Amino acid sequence: MGNQFLVNLKSLFEGYNIPLIMWNSIKVTLITVVLSLLVTSLAAFGFEKFKTRKSEIIYSIFLLFMMIPFAALVIPLFKMMAGFHLVNQHLALILPSVSNLFLIFFFRQSFKSFPNEIIDSGRIEGAGSYGIFFRLVFPMMKSTYAAATIYSFMNSWNSYLLPLIILQTEDKYTMTLLISGLSSASYVANYGVQMVAIVIATIPTLILFVAMQKSFVAGMTGSIKA
Repeated sequence: MGNQFLVNLKSLFEGYNIPLIMWNSIKVTLITVVLSLLVTSLAAFGFEKFKTRKSEIIYSIFLLFMMIPFAALVIPLFKMMAGFHLVNQHLALILPSVSNLFLIFFFRQSFKSFPNEIIDSGRIEGAGSYGIFFRLVFPMMKSTYAAATIYSFMNSWNSYLLPLIILQTEDKYTMTLLISGLSSASYVANYGVQMVAIVIATIPTLILFVAMQKSFVAGMTGSIKA
């Protein structure tokens, strides 16, 4: 990049619709993060605080599924999304990421330290299960959600394999596909333009981590704030 930063930046913006591609990445990532945090935390709360023999069996099966490499699921996912007519649609990237098994495991481990007395007191006050979750559990575990947010954001933002087979037109591209395309766009690689694209793609992750680093550390240690 060196002293040619502005030249490389101009070349990048002239050759590609960077605002649109950035918006694609941001849109897919934000929707994925919000939905995955909601779904996985609710699932983990149910697994931990409403245990049954069947739920433990299902949870054990989920843990076994975590051992399957994602590359082995790409072709079945593509065929499934093609059956739903979602090829070249961002929704096909969002849906498989919502039920993140690692986040279910992560949230459940955090919920193990959540006092059952607080849940019981909520029930005494007449609150239902969802009321207890959103009014009592969620506010006290913001640090855990912060850590999960960073993980989910980075997982979605840096996703490459699934977008590579799902997205087929440049107007649907995400930043990872753009950077990959820059490396194979010509016989002579323009490393300056590639580095500028990588810097731009890194900025959202950097901002998020700096803004939430304290909560991230607290969340990884499983702290609960009353």
